[in-house]
Amino acid sequence: MKKHQSNHGKKKLYRRVNTTTHFVFHHGGEYRWERARQKLIGEDMPYFLSMKGKQRHGLDYTPLFMFLLSKVGEKWDGVHSEAVQRLDSPEPLFWIVALHEHEQRDYIRCGESSYYNGLFVDKSGFLRKVNPHLSANDIPLQCQCCTHTFNGVPIHR
Repeated sequence: MKKHQSNHGKKKLYRRVNTTTHFVFHHGGEYRWERARQKLIGEDMPYFLSMKGKQRHGLDYTPLFMFLLSKVGEKWDGVHSEAVQRLDSPEPLFWIVALHEHEQRDYIRCGESSYYNGLFVDKSGFLRKVNPHLSANDIPLQCQCCTHTFNGVPIHR
């Protein structure tokens, strides 16, 4: 049986991580607790409730960040359209890519120990690094006990 792949055989730019392991904490309360609290204090609630409280946990966007870094120097419109087709939501694109000058940062931190070059779209519509001379030595490490990475490569100091 042949597996159907969307996007003409291209892989997704995110992956699921194991969130059932010990000591994995998910921020935010569960919606069922909110419903129960509202029932107790007597707030009027519709019979069918929206699922606004449901959050998506356990997604890793490292493949997206590596994809974007590999596309530096290319036209943003093409990069954006390909990435959006391979994502669950376009929001993570803008964690690393700044569309406006005031949003630009030399580097971004994802999670506790992963750092990536900040990217932006220049006036000609090309994807560029905010600081192309930035290196792993420029990244401030918070602690020495963790393995920190810069653009997917471990930082050794």
